[in-house]
Amino acid sequence: MLTNPHPPVAFSFAVRIAGTSGRVDGGFSEVSGLGVEREVAEVAEGGENRFVHKLPGRVKHENLVLKRGMVTRSSSLFKWCDTILSAPLSRRIDTRNIQVSLLNERGRPLMVWTASRAWPVKWDVATFDAKASEVAIETMEFAYENLARDAASGV
Repeated sequence: MLTNPHPPVAFSFAVRIAGTSGRVDGGFSEVSGLGVEREVAEVAEGGENRFVHKLPGRVKHENLVLKRGMVTRSSSLFKWCDTILSAPLSRRIDTRNIQVSLLNERGRPLMVWTASRAWPVKWDVATFDAKASEVAIETMEFAYENLARDAASGV
């Protein structure tokens, strides 16, 4: 039996990135890319025209996208991203685990997603527009090896 029949809200979440510290690196306004997809290989059988066999293929992960108000002071997350994105291809990539927690009304984790061995693949700043009254947003995109989802106690 469900203790809480209502689905959780999507606006209460926390992000932790291994190797970064401070509040400046954890305050994100949006997270996307928590997804997994299995490719499907279609095989047509000779002489069988009613259907195509569908076989399981590789598992693909979306890139994890984090958005936040642009940070104007020193940030260990930005330094890591900048180091990886500006490094030559001969340099080893420093990967880190990124953890996204969906929080309950008390601010405790309900669900936790861990993107293992993540590394930055893109960083950009949203368009500056003198006619809009919006916060300057920076977007960081990460490729990762595996995504694990675990239920937390939430109490």
